[in-house]
Amino acid sequence: MIVLENVPSAVLVLAVGVLSGTGVYLMLERPLTRILLGFILLSNGVNLMLLVAGGRAGASPIVGSAPADEPMSDPLAQAMILTSIVITLGLTAFILALSYRSWQLHGHDEVADDVEDRRVARAAALNAPAYTDTDADETDETLDEQAAEVHDEVDSDDTEPGRRADG
Repeated sequence: MIVLENVPSAVLVLAVGVLSGTGVYLMLERPLTRILLGFILLSNGVNLMLLVAGGRAGASPIVGSAPADEPMSDPLAQAMILTSIVITLGLTAFILALSYRSWQLHGHDEVADDVEDRRVARAAALNAPAYTDTDADETDETLDEQAAEVHDEVDSDDTEPGRRADG
């Protein structure tokens, strides 16, 4: 009979899926408070996934502190979760500040459409380029002739060749 040690609980896997799915759904909404809640749920789902990926709990991961026959816990998963918690806390504070400032200025915390995004979307709908390419104009000049027209910003009158003006 084969005993599988690192098989995660179906409840934990389901919880990871529900937290991540709900978090992504809320992050696609307009209000910043829903985006914040979605980010928190998604980060908790990722933390739980890292915990499940770390395997079963075991002895503390310090060599010599546990019996030789008892397996140790994986410290990498714990370190990644701790780092993720700190990053989530910082980003949560930032989004809360954005939401509060938006509420002060506009009376709501809804993310507005970007004017440039709308312009690009209209141009894409017309299948037109979103910019004008100034290099597309064909000229009879070669690259050497164009390079000869370009000059350095440092005046060569007051310095010797090979020496800089400031030294």
